[in-house]
Amino acid sequence: QLFRSPSVPGSVAEPLPKRGLRWDGDSPANAQRQSRMAGSPEQEAALEPVVWLEPCRSAQLQEIENLLANDDRELIGDFSKPHLLPTVEGKDPGLKYISPETLAAVLSGSYSSFIGSSIIVDCRYPYEYEGGHVKGAVNLPLQRDVEEFLLERPIVPQEGGKRVILIFHCEFSVERGPKMCKFLRERDRSCHEYPRLHYPELYVLKGGYREFFSQFPGHCEPRGYRPMEHPAFKEELRKFRGQSR
Repeated sequence: QLFRSPSVPGSVAEPLPKRGLRWDGDSPANAQRQSRMAGSPEQEAALEPVVWLEPCRSAQLQEIENLLANDDRELIGDFSKPHLLPTVEGKDPGLKYISPETLAAVLSGSYSSFIGSSIIVDCRYPYEYEGGHVKGAVNLPLQRDVEEFLLERPIVPQEGGKRVILIFHCEFSVERGPKMCKFLRERDRSCHEYPRLHYPELYVLKGGYREFFSQFPGHCEPRGYRPMEHPAFKEELRKFRGQSR
């Protein structure tokens, strides 16, 4: 729908028949009419585009629309190139999720030839972050933190075409991480003429910090995991929940 011109309908309509001709299919009257028309080059030439060219044009339009739709699902936010990281199915079909294995590969330098800057955005509350986080992650638990850190001083791509990618997560990447990822995209869109963006390539870590820590504790510092509902941090939880609202 994004690529279809408003003047082009979803399915190409049959052309109107010429005045005086009825489209009777295989009726006897139609057979007699075809017999009378045989040997008339002008009439055959007039009918040929209707019989042969129009179905072909309809099939071509449908094929182009299908290709455009498929490409759109695989391109980053400004439609300039495909996503670099392999994605997995997640809760929100409008977001791109990566596995803990893929994040570990990014941290290990497997994509260093293509990535200039990779920012891991930890959307958990500070006491969770202090109890253990992905090495190099930045703690941005509130929307104003995201605006100040990422939009007031945007991180620009380096020379050579290397990418800037952002990976969001929270404890389980079910609520806070996905919501913050959507918030950044909305604010980024509002700052630009469509489809330009500061950060066209955004991902969400499926399973969140809990799943990543269980598989790759060596990529975390300190090497620990503090849940959001830790009994020793009830007051902090109440405070940050209020700020988040």
